[in-house]
Amino acid sequence: MENEFTKVMSERTDEQLIKIVTADREKYNAVAIEAAELEVSKRKIETGKFEEIKEKAITEKDDKQKTNSNTVGSGIRFSIFFIDSIAWIILVSIVFFIIGSFVQSFNDGALTLLSYVLIFTTFIAYYAIMEIKFQKTIGKFITNTKVVKMDGSKPQNSDIMMRTFCRLIPFDRVSYLFAKNGIHDFLSKTTVIKDKPEVSSKYQY
Repeated sequence: MENEFTKVMSERTDEQLIKIVTADREKYNAVAIEAAELEVSKRKIETGKFEEIKEKAITEKDDKQKTNSNTVGSGIRFSIFFIDSIAWIILVSIVFFIIGSFVQSFNDGALTLLSYVLIFTTFIAYYAIMEIKFQKTIGKFITNTKVVKMDGSKPQNSDIMMRTFCRLIPFDRVSYLFAKNGIHDFLSKTTVIKDKPEVSSKYQY
């Protein structure tokens, strides 16, 4: 006799089904698990394939849990924001000083436009270059934190660019005060964790 989840589970891929009956089992009720197990049985998935997907799913789950437990709180995020804001203002001031000596002949309208362009480009450059190269900004270096993907792996350049441009969303800069991850974290699927360098095994006793 089919239960209410039979059709739903029949539409799942092998990988999704294996995750449901193994790593993600606690997320589903008993009826859904029964339907998933029945579907797995019907498909006669090879043991080797089943075990491979199972191990991958468990590893991904463990990595996500480890990353989540290591995610920094709002207090540290505010400290990072404060330090980075100062660093960015200093950078903008230096760029304005250098550029200013070459544009004295500009009219007020051109200077205003140039100012907006410089503010925007230095903001994007500061966060994008630092996090792509180091996974850190100056604020993260000082607070011993770094940006990672939700599974704890190093973000791709595209992830950092998405994260950087999402910082321009109104109220993003304070969104992490109300949630563990802010808007730019959520949309880029990244987060900020404590950076704990591993000690080389040759120095362990």
